Amino acid sequence: MKNLFFNIPDDLPDELVEPLLDADSVRIERIISHGHASPEAFWYDQEQSEWVVVLSGAARLRFADDDEVLEMGPGDFVKIPSHKRHRVEWTTPDAPIVWLAVHYG
Repeated sequence: MKNLFFNIPDDLPDELVEPLLDADSVRIERIISHGHASPEAFWYDQEQSEWVVVLSGAARLRFADDDEVLEMGPGDFVKIPSHKRHRVEWTTPDAPIVWLAVHYG
């Protein structure tokens, strides 16, 4: 058995993405951010759809086709269809944020 909140590094120069399960058309990842954001003018454009939930911390997401910033805290989740361009605008700088991401389809 493992725990999503164990072994969180104190120093994270880059966002940490850890695969938890990779099977046929589903990939589950634990993502740890600590003040990280997408580079300027960078947009994720993924082949698979993604369902992502914030387990701890806070983040802001932006979608390319929408000016609204999505504020996310513990328990908040969002479905991101494949090829829906998005970026991470901000993550908690004073504590790690733990995400659980499910890629599918």
